[in-house]
Amino acid sequence: MAKVEKDFIKLTSDPLVLQDIVDLVKDDQAGAISTFCGTTRNTFEDKTVVRLEYESYIPMAEKEISTIITDVRTKWQLMKVAVYHRLGIVPVGENSVIIAVSSVHRRESLKAVEWLIDTLKEKVPIWKKEIYNDGSSWKENTKSKCC
Repeated sequence: MAKVEKDFIKLTSDPLVLQDIVDLVKDDQAGAISTFCGTTRNTFEDKTVVRLEYESYIPMAEKEISTIITDVRTKWQLMKVAVYHRLGIVPVGENSVIIAVSSVHRRESLKAVEWLIDTLKEKVPIWKKEIYNDGSSWKENTKSKCC
């Protein structure tokens, strides 16, 4: 019997396409697929953002993402999980991160997606440089402060 992939991790300089990543987590037993798309916005604190630039030590980042996926599976019953992050230059309006999760019921996938993006931003060694029309600034990942 062929092994079924359940976890998908990719760090790439290629554009991220939501439907391609959703297709990875589709499962005939899944009643829900939840997603999160992080996109480059055009402003930050009254500054005009031209683009973002991401850097990472890929082996360490992939290992940490794998650990996070293992952890999320202990919290909720999930079918398939995909975490894709863009590296290099990400222009305004393009996706920098996409997370997709399938589960039997919506509650698990919705909670898992929120937990995954918060934990990814907190723990995974991916660094972001914001390029403005008048300069640039490196942004440090910090523990998410939710509403």
